[in-house]
Amino acid sequence: MLTASSVLPPQDAQRVLLHNEIHARPQARIRLPALVVYVAVANEGVSREEECAHLRQLPGQQDLQIEQLSDNFLRLRLDGYTLKWERHTEFTRYSLVQTLPEHALLGAKEPDLLSGLVLPSQWLSSIPGRTIAAIKLAMLRGDLSDTPSTMASARAWLGEHQQTLASRLGNFGDGIVLSDFAIRPCGFERMLVVCSEATTEMRVGRISQRLLEMETYRLMALRGLPAAKLLAPMLAQAERALADITAQLENKSVSDEALLDTLIALAARVERATAENTYRFAATRAYDSLVHQRIAELREAAIPGMQVIGEFLQRRLSPAMATVAACAQRLESLSERVARTSALLRTRVDIAAEVHNQKLLEKLTRGQEMQLRLQTTVEGLSIAAISYYVISLLLYGGKALKSAGIQMNPEAAVGALILPVLWIVWKASRRIHKDLHQSLE
Repeated sequence: MLTASSVLPPQDAQRVLLHNEIHARPQARIRLPALVVYVAVANEGVSREEECAHLRQLPGQQDLQIEQLSDNFLRLRLDGYTLKWERHTEFTRYSLVQTLPEHALLGAKEPDLLSGLVLPSQWLSSIPGRTIAAIKLAMLRGDLSDTPSTMASARAWLGEHQQTLASRLGNFGDGIVLSDFAIRPCGFERMLVVCSEATTEMRVGRISQRLLEMETYRLMALRGLPAAKLLAPMLAQAERALADITAQLENKSVSDEALLDTLIALAARVERATAENTYRFAATRAYDSLVHQRIAELREAAIPGMQVIGEFLQRRLSPAMATVAACAQRLESLSERVARTSALLRTRVDIAAEVHNQKLLEKLTRGQEMQLRLQTTVEGLSIAAISYYVISLLLYGGKALKSAGIQMNPEAAVGALILPVLWIVWKASRRIHKDLHQSLE
C-alpha cells in the first residue's frame, strides 16, 4: 500500500492542520420539526477550563476532558437533543437542537418555548460569559403553495410585537423565514422558518447556521459603534488643537519648546486612542463583511407585502458601519497629520539650532582671531624682551672685559650687535613654532 511518505516530498508541519480546518465545524443535520436555542456569550476573561466545567454539568458528560475542546468545536449527542459548543476569538456559541414541542407547532399563537427545554434547570443562565445574542429558532414544515395562509399562521405564531419581516429562502423556494428582531422579556429573540417538504436535513442545517451567524455577526459588528461615538468628541478636540498648533507654528507666536510639549501631549493622546480602538474597528469591518456574506448566502426573495430581512438589516446596519468607518478614517488621518506637524516642527527646530550653531561658530572664529593677534603681540614683546636681556648680558660682558684691561668701547660694540641679536632671537622663535607644529601633526 502506498503512503504519502513514499510518493510525496516531506509534508509541511502545518499541512494537515490547515487542510482539516475545512472540516473543523461540520455541517449540522436537523430533523424537522425542531427547536434551536442559541446563546452567544462574550468569552473575555472566560477560560476554556471554565467552559469545560460547565459542559460537564450536562447528563453523562462528567468525564469530559479539556483536550476534547482543543479544536474550538464540540458536538455532544445527548438523550433527545444535541448541544454544539463553538469558541471564537471574542465569543463562544452554544446551540441546542431538540424536537419542537407539540404545543409550539404552526397554528399556535406565540407559544411558550422555554417550558419545553430538555436542558437541566438553570444550565443556560449559568453559562460563563456575558450574553451577546440569544435566539429561539423554530423550524418546521408547512404548505408553501398557500403562502397567504401560511404567512397568517406564522405571524400569529411569532406574535405581533413589532414590524414582522419575512423572506423566501433559496432559489427554489426552500422555505420562509420570519422574525421581528425584538428581544422578549425572557431575553431571547424569535425566528420562525417554515420549510417545504422537499427541503433536506442538510439544507435545514445550513439555513439555521446562516440565520444564527447573521444575527451574531451583526451584533458583533455593532460593538464598534459605541467606541466610535465615545471617540468622536476626543477626535474633534484633537483636530482643533492640531489646527491651533499649526497656526502657532506658522506665525511663530510661541516658543518651539512650548509647541513641542503641546504636540507631544497631543500625539500621545492620539496614539493611545489608536491602540485602544484599532482592533475594534478592524473587527467591525470583518464582522460587517460576514453579515453581508451570510445574507447573500440566504438567497432571499421578496414576499408580497413584507420587507425582506436582508434589506432591513443592511438599511439599519449601514449607517452604523459608516459611522465606525468614518471614525476610523478620522483617527488614521489625525495620526498622519500629527506626524507631519511633528516633522515640520522638527525641521524648524533643526534650522534654529543650525543658525545658533553658526552664530556660535562665528563668535569662536572671532575669538580665535583675537587670540592670534594677542599671541602675535605677545610674541613680538617676548622677542624684544629676550633681545633686551641678551644685549644687557653682552653689555655687562663688554664692561667686564674693559675692566680687565682690554681696550674696547662696550657700548659701541653692543650697539652694533642689536640687530643681529634681534634677528637671531626671532629666528629661534620661528624654529620653535615650526617644531611644535610638526610634533602636533
